[in-house]
Amino acid sequence: MAQELRARGIVPLDSLEVMVVVDNETDTLSSVDDGVPQIPEVVHLAARTPAERTYAGHQCKTVFDQLCCGCHGLSVLITGRRADRTHSLLFDVGPYPEIWLDNARRLGIDLASIEHIFLSHWHFDHSGGFPQVIAAIGAARAAAGLGRPVVDLHPDRPDQRGILLPNGVMIMLPPDPTFEAIAQAGGEIIKQSDSHAICGGFFLGSGAIDRVTEYETGLVGHHTFRGDVGEPDPLIMDERFVAAWVRGRGVSVFSACSHAGIVNACLGAKTHFPDLPVDIVLGGYHLAGKAMEQRIAATVRDLEVRIAPRLVAPGHCTGWRAKARLANVFAPGRYAPSVVGTLYRLNALPDQPLQDGSVPGIRPSGGPLSAAPKTDRSTG
Repeated sequence: MAQELRARGIVPLDSLEVMVVVDNETDTLSSVDDGVPQIPEVVHLAARTPAERTYAGHQCKTVFDQLCCGCHGLSVLITGRRADRTHSLLFDVGPYPEIWLDNARRLGIDLASIEHIFLSHWHFDHSGGFPQVIAAIGAARAAAGLGRPVVDLHPDRPDQRGILLPNGVMIMLPPDPTFEAIAQAGGEIIKQSDSHAICGGFFLGSGAIDRVTEYETGLVGHHTFRGDVGEPDPLIMDERFVAAWVRGRGVSVFSACSHAGIVNACLGAKTHFPDLPVDIVLGGYHLAGKAMEQRIAATVRDLEVRIAPRLVAPGHCTGWRAKARLANVFAPGRYAPSVVGTLYRLNALPDQPLQDGSVPGIRPSGGPLSAAPKTDRSTG
C-alpha cells in the first residue's frame, strides 16, 4: 500500500505539527476544549524555558517577555513526520520580515530545518517578508551544510494590487517582491501553477482552485496592476492551498486567505483525497468586511454540512463576526482558532476502513497527481 501511495505522489504521515508564526491576533490565555490538539503559546513556551527560581516547590519561569507579536498577515510552519523522516514547509511569510524573524526566534524555530517555502498568493501581507526571511533561512541552512531553500511561487506575478472601496478610494498593497530579489536572497525558485507533491509527497500544493459554490465569488473591489495598467481581478486565480494527510485523521487544509472561498478550497482538497475526511481547516476564511460578511451564513452552513471538518481554525482575515458564528456552530470540541504562537499537534489515529474493506487513499492513477507536474525552476 505504501509503495502505491508513493507512486501516486502523496504519502500518509504519522504526525503533523503546525506552528503559527504570524497571524493578526494573539491570545495565549483562552482555554482549549478537551480533545482539541491545540497548545497555547504560553504553554509550549514555558515547557522549553528553564526555571529561574523555585517557590514552595514550584518552578518559576518568566515567559511573558517572550510572547509573539501579531500583525495583519499569515505565516504557518508545517512539519510532517513519517517513520524516521521529517520535512518542514513554511506556508507564507507575512508582511514584515522583522516580525517573522523575531517571532521565529521567540518560538525557538530552527531556521535550517525549513526546506520549502510555499507562497499562497501574491499579496503583500503574505509575501512582504521576502526576501529577508529567505536570506535568513538560506544562511542557516548553509551553516548547517544544507542546500538552498526551495521557494514555490505561482508564475503569474502582478506588480501591485489594490482594493477599490465603496467611497471611491483605491487602497493599494505595497508591490510584491520580484523573482529576481527572491533569487538573489538565496532561494531556489520553482514557478508552479499546477497541483504538485512537495517534500517527497509529505505535502500537496494545489493548482488553481475551482469555483464551485454560487456565493464564493472572489474579493469585492480587488484590482491587479501590471505596469500602469490596472483591471478588476476579484477571482485572484493565482491563489493556492496546501494539504497534508495524517493517517486515520484525514486531510488538513491550509488556506491563507480563501479568496476562492474556504468551502471551494476544501472541495478542491477533497478532489485530491476523495475518500478521506477533512481534518483541520486552518487559515484566513476572508469573511470580514460588509460585502464579504454577506457570505458568512452560507459558508458556515456548508462547512458544517458539506465539508464536516474535525476542526476549524479560522484566523487572519476571517473577521470576528464569522469567528463568532463558527464558534457557535463548532464549539465545544471542534473550534481551535489560529492565533500567533499557537501550536497544533495532529497525531495519527487508527485507519478506518471503507465499506469495501479498503483503507482510505488518494485519487487513483489518472487523477490530478497521477503524472509529474511540469515545473519551471527558472529565477527570472
